[in-house]
Amino acid sequence: MGDLIGPRLYSCYNCRNHVALHDDIVSKEFQSQKGRAYLFSHAVNVFTGRKEDRQLMTGMHTVADINCRDCKQVLGWMYVKAYEDSQKYKEGKVVLEKYKIIREN
Repeated sequence: MGDLIGPRLYSCYNCRNHVALHDDIVSKEFQSQKGRAYLFSHAVNVFTGRKEDRQLMTGMHTVADINCRDCKQVLGWMYVKAYEDSQKYKEGKVVLEKYKIIREN
């Protein structure tokens, strides 16, 4: 039998706090202002900032910044509300910017 390998994790680039599981990636085809980003079904060990409306590439959304619980760095955002029907699937999901997370395992 081979060695058991734990789940592939993503951690905060700043403090290495675990924030997401690879298995929770919904899409790797997202863009942020500073480059690629991943859409996750949810994140852990984070807290959300204040809700605000933002005009994004795919239309108007209500979003809240996602911050690392340990070091408070902004890692991405959560979609709170999508105003266009074609974007509703994003509601409640989290975008983490690729340059702000480190893949472990």
